[in-house]
Amino acid sequence: MSKSINLTLKIWRQKGPDDKGRIETYELKDVSTDLSFLEMLDVLNERLMLEGKEPVAFDHDCREGICGMCGSVVNGIPHGPEKGTTLCQLHMRHFKDGETLVIEPFRARAFKVIKDLVVDRSAMDEIIKAGGYISVNTGGAPEANTIPISPDVAERAMDAAACIGCGACVAACPNASAMLFVGAKISHLALLPQGKPEAARRALSMQRKMDELGFGNCGNERECEAVCPKEISITNIARLNREYIKASFGYQEDL
Repeated sequence: MSKSINLTLKIWRQKGPDDKGRIETYELKDVSTDLSFLEMLDVLNERLMLEGKEPVAFDHDCREGICGMCGSVVNGIPHGPEKGTTLCQLHMRHFKDGETLVIEPFRARAFKVIKDLVVDRSAMDEIIKAGGYISVNTGGAPEANTIPISPDVAERAMDAAACIGCGACVAACPNASAMLFVGAKISHLALLPQGKPEAARRALSMQRKMDELGFGNCGNERECEAVCPKEISITNIARLNREYIKASFGYQEDL
């Protein structure tokens, strides 16, 4: 296998939230297949700066697939073509010599483009602030053998907790729904004893905040599950719906 490839990059460039934006084309030669996708963009930016041009703005932080900060749409797929992989963990060995890559920001009404590939995902933080936490005093950590839940329940809670809140599910959904994200947060806490006292209030307030911020509803397209870098299951959306319906009929709220 060749250790380097040549690429044509078609990248969305947008100076700011009010700029119209456009696609610009760059030819990048001798890209090492050992580089990650973000390192490939670093190489492009170094070249642009040497040429006195504006580098491409893109989100990144840990570059270890755990912070949820990175994310762009590559050839129509959030985080690119490799299943269960964040953009920072995607390597150039998965692309072919001479390939054209179209790179765009996550697009959703709730995700305003700030610059180039950078979008404002603070709407997801607003949903968490609406109830994605436990406020009661849960005390100290119990001894392992006294935890009052089965290993199966603990595993399902941990699977949901793997959500890194990157927003790929929103970008992939035709309705720009955040229900996989919210479902994962609801499931994580509702399955654990510590989360049950506030489960009803949490389901109502997070669902309402999601609607208020302009996210769409789930249309059972399953695109969210297909692109999730942590492979979160849509069964969490079903649990969100059950928690919301149960809370709607049985909870006397004071929100």
